[in-house]
Amino acid sequence: MNIALLAWKSLKNRKTTAILTILSIAVSVALLLGVERIRVEAKNSFTSTLSGTDLIVGARSSPINLLLYSVFHIGNATNNVSWQTYQELNSDPAVAWSIPISLGDSHRGFRVVGTDSLMFKRFRYADGRLLEFSEGRAFSGLYDAVIGSEVAAKLNYQLNQKIILSHGIEKKSLQDHTDKPFQISGILERTGTPIDRAILVSLEGIEALHIDWANGAPPIPGFSVSATKAEAMNLKPASITAWFVGLKSKIAVFSYQRKVNDYRDEALTAILPGVVLQDLWRLIGSAEKALLAVSIMVIIAGLIGMLTTVLTSLNERRREMAILRSVGARPGHIFLLMITESIIYGAAGTLLGFSLVYGLQAVLHPVLESQLGLHLSLAWPGVFEWILATLVLISSTILGAIPAWRAYKTSLADGLTIKL
Repeated sequence: MNIALLAWKSLKNRKTTAILTILSIAVSVALLLGVERIRVEAKNSFTSTLSGTDLIVGARSSPINLLLYSVFHIGNATNNVSWQTYQELNSDPAVAWSIPISLGDSHRGFRVVGTDSLMFKRFRYADGRLLEFSEGRAFSGLYDAVIGSEVAAKLNYQLNQKIILSHGIEKKSLQDHTDKPFQISGILERTGTPIDRAILVSLEGIEALHIDWANGAPPIPGFSVSATKAEAMNLKPASITAWFVGLKSKIAVFSYQRKVNDYRDEALTAILPGVVLQDLWRLIGSAEKALLAVSIMVIIAGLIGMLTTVLTSLNERRREMAILRSVGARPGHIFLLMITESIIYGAAGTLLGFSLVYGLQAVLHPVLESQLGLHLSLAWPGVFEWILATLVLISSTILGAIPAWRAYKTSLADGLTIKL
């Protein structure tokens, strides 16, 4: 007796119930796979916010605080670093390149980042990608600005549009730099990093904004410097907020970090961004565990649904079992039939779940990357996926043993007796 063929034909006779049961398992498997894949890729994306930068240097602060305000533009720096200090440390022979940044201004809730042209040549994210323009070019004039993709989308900004920057980082600032408007020279491609929500201008542009300010106060009427006049001045940054460092050799990382941390003229901190990013992820990683736990509960619910369906159908199949017994099937055959049906449920549900996840990923991959900056790599199933598939098959087999045992115990007389 071919048990597998018999189980398949039995399921075909109850195809509506069978399809619904397989679908419930498939959705559960797809949900768990999808959550796990997004969790892994989100972690990779988070830890790849910055790539290729060996160190970040700023005023003395905690490593996480320095990382938050310099990379994620969250919070404020404890202090600025003088331009002289930056130049002295930047002249170290071990330094290959550096990108200074100056923070403190905003535009309608989006941070303004003062930097230089190396931001577009050296700054890397994800797996070593450079910033790319969807429109326009990098800033070249004093009042040029490059905006991130999210800024352009939310504020509906276009190239060559004039924007007014504000002093401070509040969403509604009371002090706007209305006398020195900037013009959008470029719009960046979406990166999935905080750059999407930033407005990049030159360090000289930041200086021009504050050339007539004194101790953080706006200029006194009659003593302000016009935009045209500021453009003709020699604008040299007095200080910056932090800078990204790339070294010629990885071997020099710790010696350069020690040199910065021991710098006598100013209290500075140098951090390894990769290490601090991992620490920060561990702090916020509890949410991902909760999400994974919910997904596991969903897949358990799907398997219990399969068990309920099979148990419910047992009463309807009493006569079928009795007929099988009458034509020579032994209790062991009935047991194997029920187990085989459960395995078919688990295998078909798992296969369909995998197909759903990988099919949707292949279709939605370009949309997720362009709209959300979420890069989902199209890779073959990994260890987690194979373990999940195995666990689903084992679980469905174990759960299938319950109705199988009940069917095993059902007697021939019970199946042929009409119960009223």
